[in-house]
Amino acid sequence: MGEDTVRETVEEGTLLWEPTAEVIREAKVTRFMEWLGRPGQSYQELWQWSVDAPAEFWTAVWDHFQVVGERADGPVITGTMPGARWFEGSTLNYAANALRPRDPDHLAVIFRDESGNRQTYTYAELRDEVARVRAGLVRLGVGRGDRVAAYVPNIPEALIAFLATASLGAIWSSCSPDFGAPSVIDRFSQIEPKVLIAVDGYRYNGKDYDRTAVVKDIAAHLPGLRATVWIPRLGAPGLPEGETTTWSGLRAEPGELAFEPVPFGHPLWIVYSSGTTGLPKPIVHGHGGIVLEHLKALSFHQDLGPEDVFFWYTTTGWMMWNFLIGGLLVGCTVLLYDGSASPVDTLWRVAAQEGVTYFGTGAPYLVASMKAGLKPTGLERLRGIGSTGSPLPPEGFAWVYSNVGSDPQLGSFSGGTDVCTGFVGAVPLLPVRAGVIPCRALGAKVESFDPDGRSVVGEVGELVLTVPMPSMPVMFWNDPDGARYRDSYFAEYPGVWRHGDWVKMLPDGGCVIYGRSDSTLNRGGVRMGTSEFYRVVERFEEIADSLVIDTGRLGQEGRLLLFVTLAEGATLTDDLIGRLKAELRTALSPRHVPDEIREVPGIPRTLSGKKLEIPVRKILLGTPPEQAANRDALANPEVLEYFTP
Repeated sequence: MGEDTVRETVEEGTLLWEPTAEVIREAKVTRFMEWLGRPGQSYQELWQWSVDAPAEFWTAVWDHFQVVGERADGPVITGTMPGARWFEGSTLNYAANALRPRDPDHLAVIFRDESGNRQTYTYAELRDEVARVRAGLVRLGVGRGDRVAAYVPNIPEALIAFLATASLGAIWSSCSPDFGAPSVIDRFSQIEPKVLIAVDGYRYNGKDYDRTAVVKDIAAHLPGLRATVWIPRLGAPGLPEGETTTWSGLRAEPGELAFEPVPFGHPLWIVYSSGTTGLPKPIVHGHGGIVLEHLKALSFHQDLGPEDVFFWYTTTGWMMWNFLIGGLLVGCTVLLYDGSASPVDTLWRVAAQEGVTYFGTGAPYLVASMKAGLKPTGLERLRGIGSTGSPLPPEGFAWVYSNVGSDPQLGSFSGGTDVCTGFVGAVPLLPVRAGVIPCRALGAKVESFDPDGRSVVGEVGELVLTVPMPSMPVMFWNDPDGARYRDSYFAEYPGVWRHGDWVKMLPDGGCVIYGRSDSTLNRGGVRMGTSEFYRVVERFEEIADSLVIDTGRLGQEGRLLLFVTLAEGATLTDDLIGRLKAELRTALSPRHVPDEIREVPGIPRTLSGKKLEIPVRKILLGTPPEQAANRDALANPEVLEYFTP
């Protein structure tokens, strides 16, 4: 490896894709504009109306999709953030909308796992399974408002159990079985579930992981638990103590597929913040807000419908699972995959075999595919690619169009678990430019605030929302006065949602995300998001992963430390260190040359794949690792020991 090992820089903003006249004409958002009586409007004009008249916009979404439910005649929005309430007096049920009558023979679900197993469900078969599991939950005493917790991988049983839970007006919450017992107990003990659904184990990267002891430990820490439902994946012996049943026993008897009408804001599920620095926040979303938001996002932004096969690589512990199964709301086929993405071409091969039309993944997977020099084939049906989880560098955009295909629209989306959607992303009406997110999502009034709370364009500021969205949390669980909720999003700017990301809004309505605002680099008064730093460093073929930390404090400049994990066969030589520093000096600024570059065996990441910037900074400033980060919330806690002062 020598001086030619830096990948060619792709200029931010380089045009990579433009919609054809046919794409624009057939886009579902175009049909929505025609239905509204607004044909020929630009996307920016439609967006402006959606945030200037949110009551009219969200009512139009309800009517356009003919949401199954009863809409009251009262006001659409009551109050303001943080206490805005939506569609008071209206009733509906998420499951009734996901399982509304469709072609009974149309495929609803395709399941694949890393061992090559395949399973399918038509919409008729899915409805029957949900009815059976619903009847089983009723026999266990589950009713409206009860919590059903699941410790399960991304398998059909998870989706079926969720829909059955929602149909009863009960509340769903899930964790992936790669979470350790303390991490799961931290989450589920807060919500006191009546039923726990769990697997005996799972397979990942060719290895079986027995979780029977973990499940027993979890169950023992849930005093209100009435029953455990056991899903045998590995055939491990032994069931938890207390009342237990198997999945086959739960679904043994046919049942009626009925749907409990619930208020618009009735809790649908509880998702969690990462929990890396304290108890995870239990975030509650309502039936109505999720139905409207996911109908809007999946139809107008992802452009999905009954003709599509929708895939997103995720686990049940990441909000993208909740987003993926929302594909049922628009009538498409959802592809569930359980297992490892290794070797790196695995997901592309599965997508080709299943005729995927929309392929979603985390940005690190696209970057890994780029670094591996992949050129996926067999993706003739592919017309959309989604990237989220972290900013996708311009080189990642360019790799997609050079190696995956020139026809699919690549959408980089940014949002969060907090709203279970994206604030900013793509739409079929707008071109794709390297490193740039094309638009603010409909109904999402995203702005960039400077330190004085003024909206700015063309400079980096705090990402905020100044108009409420229906998928914002209806509450945090066990937060009766809303104090924890208000402190999480509204402490900085009263009445304005501060999300915690650096964003630069562009004059055309697009934007660039620069990473978390609480892990920014501030060198000599020059602020810079960490994503810009990673873009430069990870262009080097010798670098597999990296983490940059600024140890400076208020009024005191600290050291800038760069940690790197090397690619196979590479070594951290003086030559490589020199080339890294030179490239950072040229691409960023002399202030952003690291004081030290250290090699580490791995970069610590959360279970959903995010780099652990803030806790590592705390460790470097003297906080003991066990206090700075919850090891059970990490994918690779063993590497923390390499990040000591």
